[in-house]
This record gives sequence, C-alpha cells and structure tokens, in this order.
Amino acid sequence: MGVGRPDPGPLRSPTPEDLRILAWQLGRPPRGVLAVRPCPYGFPQVILNHPLLSAEKGDPEPMPTIFWLSCPFLVEEVAKLESAGAVKRYERLLAEDPEFLRAYVQAHEAYRAERLALLSPEELAWIREKGYLGLLTTGIAGIQNPRRVKCLHAQLAHFLAGRENPVGARVAQELPRLFCPPERVRCAAV
Repeated sequence: MGVGRPDPGPLRSPTPEDLRILAWQLGRPPRGVLAVRPCPYGFPQVILNHPLLSAEKGDPEPMPTIFWLSCPFLVEEVAKLESAGAVKRYERLLAEDPEFLRAYVQAHEAYRAERLALLSPEELAWIREKGYLGLLTTGIAGIQNPRRVKCLHAQLAHFLAGRENPVGARVAQELPRLFCPPERVRCAAV
C-alpha cells in the first residue's frame, strides 16, 4: 500500500477553509460539496458531491461522480498510472479473476445506491421527469458496464472515502504514497 496510508477517517462537513482550498485544487469554485475526507495534513483529499449540482442559470446538472479526488499530488500520481496503461491491466484482471469482478460489481452497486440515497424524493421525481435517471443509475464515474474501468481518480477517491472498491484498493497499493511528502505539502502554500 502507498507509503504512509492513513486510516480512512470519516468524511466531515466542509469548512470555509476547505472550500477555499478546494477552489484552488479544482481551479474553480466548488459546487455541491457535501463532505470532504481530509489528508493527514487536514486538507481536502476527497470530496463527496451531491448528485445534482446547482447551475448559475437554469436547471441543476446531474453529477454521476459523487466521490472526487481533489488532492493535486494524488491527481498527478494517478494520471501517471493511467498513462502507463493501468486501466487496461485492471480490465484484464476483471476478465481473469471472477472474485475481483464480483467485488467490483458490488462496489458499483453500492456507489449507485449511495448516489440515489443522497437525493430527496422531490429531486428524484425531478430527475425522472427530466429523463436524467439513466445518468444517476450508472456505476462509479458513470460506468454502465462493470467489466470496464474508467477514471482511476474516481476509483481511488471512492476507496479513500472508506468504501469497498477493489480497483481503488489496487491503485492505492501501486502508488508510492497517498499524500504529499512532509517537506512538500502543496496545499499549505495556498
């Protein structure tokens, strides 16, 4: 597992300081943040988003990815894995290992159920009326086929938020560390 992996602490409500840091991490004002999972330095590492994001004008926008990796250090590290072909490796593993596939399908089902549980009955009725239900009944990162892997960032975010995700767990194992080295805490300079 990545060096210095913290125990997946509980998600917590975002503070005004978290929202300020998230704006820097994301390069835009955050929307729909329900909770954050902090890194060991106290900065947001994972965001739990509401499945409907408010828009400046008009109707809300469906957001199938409820767990978002915000830590710039991890975003870069995971991008390196994706560039090195990790998505294809995990898809091969899903094809070859029935137990790994079973656990991955369960992760998608749990993700979908958690996403829908975040919606009020009124929001769910509105989603049905607008024809958006298909977007919000997909799996992790909007995946429709659980034999496919998409966005290792979303897989890791789901795992770091304390959820069962075998792909996210493998990503965590492959990374050299799961937070910035102490001499280079990026968010501390913000």
